[in-house]
Formats: sequence, C-alpha cells, structure tokens
Amino acid sequence: MINYKEKIADLIAPQVEGLEREEILGMIELPADSSMGDYAFPCFKLAKILRKAPPMIAKGIAEAIADDPMFEKVEQVNAYVNMFISKADFAGQVVTEVVTKDQNFGKSDMGQNRPVIVEYSSPNIAKPFHIGHIRSTVIGASIAKIYDYLGFDVIRINHLGDYGTQFGKMIVAYRHWGNEQDVIDSPIKTLLSYYTKFHVEAENDPSLEDEARATFTKLENGEKEETELWQWFRDESLKEFSRVYDMLGISYDSYAGESFYSDKMPRFVKELEEKGLMEEDEGAHIVRLDDYGLTPALITKSDGSTLYITRDIAAAVYRKETYDFYKNIYVVASQQNLHFQQWIQILELMGYEWARDCVHVPFGLVSLEDGTMSTREGRVVFLEDVLNGAVDKTREIIKEKNPDATPEAVEEVAKAVGIGAVVFNELSNYRIKDYVFSWDHVLNFEGETGPYVQYTHARACSVLRKAGDDIVAKAKAGFDPSYLTSESAHALSTLLYQLPDVIVEAGEKYEPSIVTRHIVDIAQAFNKFYHDEHILVDNEDEKLAKIAMVLAAKAAIRNGLDILCMKAPEKM
Repeated sequence: MINYKEKIADLIAPQVEGLEREEILGMIELPADSSMGDYAFPCFKLAKILRKAPPMIAKGIAEAIADDPMFEKVEQVNAYVNMFISKADFAGQVVTEVVTKDQNFGKSDMGQNRPVIVEYSSPNIAKPFHIGHIRSTVIGASIAKIYDYLGFDVIRINHLGDYGTQFGKMIVAYRHWGNEQDVIDSPIKTLLSYYTKFHVEAENDPSLEDEARATFTKLENGEKEETELWQWFRDESLKEFSRVYDMLGISYDSYAGESFYSDKMPRFVKELEEKGLMEEDEGAHIVRLDDYGLTPALITKSDGSTLYITRDIAAAVYRKETYDFYKNIYVVASQQNLHFQQWIQILELMGYEWARDCVHVPFGLVSLEDGTMSTREGRVVFLEDVLNGAVDKTREIIKEKNPDATPEAVEEVAKAVGIGAVVFNELSNYRIKDYVFSWDHVLNFEGETGPYVQYTHARACSVLRKAGDDIVAKAKAGFDPSYLTSESAHALSTLLYQLPDVIVEAGEKYEPSIVTRHIVDIAQAFNKFYHDEHILVDNEDEKLAKIAMVLAAKAAIRNGLDILCMKAPEKM
C-alpha cells in the first residue's frame, strides 16, 4: 500500500532547504478534523531557517505541490499546508489491497521471525481461576496475537503457580478434611473450600501452620506421598483451567511453572554469591539495590528457601538459553512492579546483556462491587461462571429475536458473542486502569461493545450473501473506485488504511485497547456507509465498487477481532 506520508515528504523536501527529509516526514500530521485535510504540514519551524513568515512558507509549498495527481486539493491555511488526497485514488489503493490480502491484511514481516516470549495468565494451581485472572489471560493472548501479526515467532508460556508453602497447607487440609471423590468432581471449588477451612482452623490451632511448613519441606525433598498429591492437584487443576482456556480459544506452547525451575535455582544463588552481589542480613540473603533507587531484594530466607526472584532469574536464563528470545514479555499485574524492577536490575548486575529485553507489561486490578477478592476467605467470582453467564444471557436474546433459529446455530452464536462480550469488555479500556467487576456492565450489549462489532461483521456478510457469489467474485477481480468518493466511503477507507499502523502501535505499547478502539471506529464507519449508501444498486459498476468496500470492511473487522482472540460470526 502507498505510504502517503513518505510520498508527501518526497514532494516537500525540494521546497525546503535546511531540513532533512526524515525531519520533514516526522512533521507531517494527521488533522483531527477531516475538513482540514487528510494530511497537514505545519511551517512554524521553518520561519528561522527560511527567514520568512510561516504563512508565506505554507503558501509557497502549497502552490509547488498542488498539481501532483495524488492530491484532490492542496490549500494553505495560516501556517499549515493542508492536503486532501484524491478520494477515488485513495479508495482504489486501500480497498484493492485489503481485499487482495484478506486474512493477511494487517500482517507484516517486521518481526523477521525473531522469537518473542509472552508469559500470561499463570494462575495458581488448586486455587480458583477467577475474574481477576481474565486480565492477564486476555491481554496476554491479544499481545501474543499482535506479535504474530507483526511477523515474530511467538512462544506462549503459562507460568503456573505450582510451587510454594501454600501447597503444604493444601496437602494438610486435604489430609484433615478431604475427600477424593469431591476433588475429582469439582477440583478447584473443593480445594478452595479446604484452603479456606485451613486458614479458619489455623486461627485456633497454630500447629497447623507448622505442619504445613513441614509438609512443604517434604514436598521440596521429593517425598513420594506429598509429590503424588501435589501432582494430582496440578493435573486436576489443569483440566479445569483447560476448560476455560478452550472457551476463550486460548492455547499455550508451555505450561512450565514455578516447580519446573526448582532444581535450577542453586546455580544462580551460587552465581550471585560468586559475583559478590549477595550479602547476609539476619540469616537471610539479599541483594542491595540502593544505588538504583530500589529496596533490597530478598534472594533466600533465613531457612535457606528461595523466593520468586530466584525462580524468575532461573526462568529467564532458561528461556534465553532455550529460545534465544528477542523479547521476553511478562503480562503481570501492576502490584508486581517493584518485583520486576528489582529482578531485571539484578539480571543486569549479573552481567546478562539481554536483561532489558525482559519487559514487564503491567495492568490494573479487578475488584468486586463489595470489596476486594480474597482466596483465603473464599470471596471470588469464578471466571467460568462469568463466561457461562454471558453465554446464557446471549442465548436468551437470540431466542427472543430469532425464534426459528436451530438449537445448533443458537449455541454457536451464543458462545461466540457471549464470550466475545466479556473479552471485548476487558480489552476496550487502557490496560493499566483498575476497575470494579460488575455483572450488569459485562452483560450489557448496548453501545460500543463486542456484540456491536460482531453484529457489524455479520451485517457485512449478509450484504455479500444478498449480492451473490457472482457479483462478489467480480468485485474481487476489479472495480471502478470513482464510485467510492462519498464522505462515508472516504472515512471508512481512511480507517482501513490506518489499521496496519494501529497494529504496530499496539505492539510497541503492548496495548490491545488501541486495536479495540480502532475496530469500533471501523464498525461505526461501515454502519454509516451502509446507512448512507444504497449498495445493491442496478448499476453493476457502482455495485461492484461498493461490494468491494464491504469485502474490505468485513476483512478488517474479522482480522481485528482475531487479534482480540474473538470470533467473527457470519450470521447473528
């Protein structure tokens, strides 16, 4: 596709002495108000160089480039050169490219197949997969998709929380109050009830805490019975987690969690010691980071047991040695900001030149309307319940609006739209914002929501079905763009043109909401085009052009939804 900024910079460069082409390129703007042109070039900066008033400079540049066939109009407004691209030329370029590339539109080879690791979701086994986990899960999945689109070789890792003293507590609770069949029937909810009961009972009987610590020590030492129970809890948890991941359409290349690195940590404790980075402090071992404005990082406790930082060092080095990553991205809540700052700083002090290729992508927290979630107290909202609730709500709406639809069709659309509504709700806001989970808000399908965008895709598919296969095939083969010069057609073409750059920006900022908002804009622009234009007209040339535009909008919306890990139903 033509890079219009590049072409404009080439045209302006000969008119401006004293400014490099790259500097000119950086000065070209996209006006917020379309009445001020498709592109604008401010001339304030040139006043000192050319010793002229900015409006005079703008006038000279406008006159010099106005005759280029790329432009419909070029005008000087005060100190700006406002440029209007030929609508027919622009629409022809954009729509042809989108329709030709279809499922590959928005993809690029900028990544050159370099390995990028994205670690996300990472729930604790034997604990609820609750609404708080949805943020890491869907933000991470979308970031992984964005990097797929940018041409990187993406490795998706679910770093399970499957190690630590809580497993001593879980094993003790199971031995005191557990029942094998209950765990098999409903693993997470049953294990949560044991975990909750443990903390209630430990208030009255502190010896339970000692028993839990002793049990975890046995687990660390590989005792048969403790290891078998731990493995069973892990397997049963993964079955339940997998059910939710399947609902979300999310998969992983690795489930290597904390336990995977338990035998790899001594190497790094020794390395820290040998490099003089670690010192003893009241029996524990720490790395001082005062020179970097950070608090000391605890490496081992006074009893010799290791902590998260030690495991994360081991995991990062293992990943570098295994995958030779270009980037190692961690989608983890903002609560862990300090941990990541300390840990990356320690990696750097250890001499790992790639330390800054490890990137923490933080996000805000989810709370309930009546306060924060607490696993210990059993106050959680299960993610599976949220997804099923959204599917049930959608199923009711579909049955009400389409009573003749087959049960199979109803179920397929209910899953795609209900789950899509939850995912879109998560990805539509800037990731760093905290928010309060509300059933009413998540299940509200009005306004700029996932169902609205999915419905727009289905509407485009409906237009194409009405047009017929023959007309669609002809539109793909070629069309006359002079029929795509209306304001609504130009607005839609502009948003389609911007999508590849939007995906790049979302990747650079690790921010899926940039794509989400743009897909809403495309859906709104398509609906305006649909409303303003009569698409299936008698004039075949006009009809082919408009069908080509529908094909392009459909492809862009579908690819945008794919980046958000959402389905794009063809009927609703």
